[in-house]
Amino acid sequence: MTAPLGRIPLSVGELTDEQYGQVIRPGGAEYEAARSVYAGDIDRRPAVILRPENATQVASVVALARETGLELAIRSGGHSPAGHGVCEGGIVLDLSGMRALEIDVEARTAWAETGITAGEYAEAAAEHGLATGFGDGRLVGVGGITLGGGIGYLTRKHGMTIDDLLAAEIVTADGERLVVDEHDHPDLFWAIRGGGGNFGVATRFKFRLHELDGVYGGMMVTPVTPEILEAFVAEAVAAPEELSTIINVWTAPPFPFVPAEYHGKPIILAMLCYAGPAEKGEKVIGRFRAIVPPLADMVQAMPYTGMFPPVDPLEHPISVSRNMFIDQVDRETAELILERVTASSAMVAGAQLRVLGGAMARVPNDATAFAHRQSKIMAHLSAIYADAAEADVHATWVDEFMTAMRQSDSGAYVNFIMDVTQEQIRNAVFPGATGERLAQVKAKYDPTNLFRSNHNITPAMS
Repeated sequence: MTAPLGRIPLSVGELTDEQYGQVIRPGGAEYEAARSVYAGDIDRRPAVILRPENATQVASVVALARETGLELAIRSGGHSPAGHGVCEGGIVLDLSGMRALEIDVEARTAWAETGITAGEYAEAAAEHGLATGFGDGRLVGVGGITLGGGIGYLTRKHGMTIDDLLAAEIVTADGERLVVDEHDHPDLFWAIRGGGGNFGVATRFKFRLHELDGVYGGMMVTPVTPEILEAFVAEAVAAPEELSTIINVWTAPPFPFVPAEYHGKPIILAMLCYAGPAEKGEKVIGRFRAIVPPLADMVQAMPYTGMFPPVDPLEHPISVSRNMFIDQVDRETAELILERVTASSAMVAGAQLRVLGGAMARVPNDATAFAHRQSKIMAHLSAIYADAAEADVHATWVDEFMTAMRQSDSGAYVNFIMDVTQEQIRNAVFPGATGERLAQVKAKYDPTNLFRSNHNITPAMS
């Protein structure tokens, strides 16, 4: 019997574990933890959280959302900056019960269920001297990061996560279970590589694996001046493709490895990952060490999994951020970054700079739904604070920072943005022909926009 529109059956026996997977209701022992996401300012109370164990149960959850008309939020790791993994009064489809991983060492491929975390996948692959590049966070679910593109420590060497995506299993809005790749439903396969969760629920991914016995990498902390920052970014740009860098210009937290006189003042906290022989990596990293004596230098030969530091699963920071691409960090831009970071009243404020290019840029712009292959540097501007009453102050700071930083590139990375308007989605995230093509795919596979708890692509009008 179909549930009445707008009502969800919550009485005992109506929602069964057999049909939907684990059923987590308000008031239950697990509900508070299950509705919590990484972002500390997201406080939404779904009507029910369903944690399926297989694709059949996923299809049942999708049918339930379709029949009741309630909002459906899909959660992999819960790290969406906009909190898209949870909704108010609707249904959360929590994929964390689906974490199976099958590695074919000889074929250099892996089938991964989309509730597995990047750290779990990396550790299992590393046992065979293999890796697929995701991002830089251990607890991030592979589902969300893959659908949005995947920019991380192996991007310049091997490309984005979507460049290693060979196939996927998708539950569509009508409950159909599809296997998609370059030959079967190629339009949908194109769209899920960068278009986010707009087109269905991805239940399994087939990834390419690369040989990677270890890296030369880790954290380096240095003082910062405009001259140092300009030189640091220039070395990252000039470095061989084996090196991917994340350069954080932050007000220093009271880390024990940072001298006390730098606490609360801007520093460079860089994560450097050379995906190649340690002796070559040491020479490349030596160019950064020569810019200025580091305050802390933890860069060394290590397993690839060592790039994912331990994290507190209970950490839920309150922050505001803006994402953008820029063309360069010259002296003027470096001066601007330090000026703006110093002016913030947040607990921790900063700009994260990721030099792109390499293998990522060699993929044609229209080969996937990620439309920013030629972007040079990704800049992520953020402020972390404790008092929610200060939200407007920090939002104003980061908006003004973004406006001052704008260069010729108007794009943004879908996985790192918070709330944005439809105009921004079509102009910055999925611009031009990419957005038009995605809208056509959306109209074909999700014409009623069931999958709308995301940075939404509205279906094209027929």
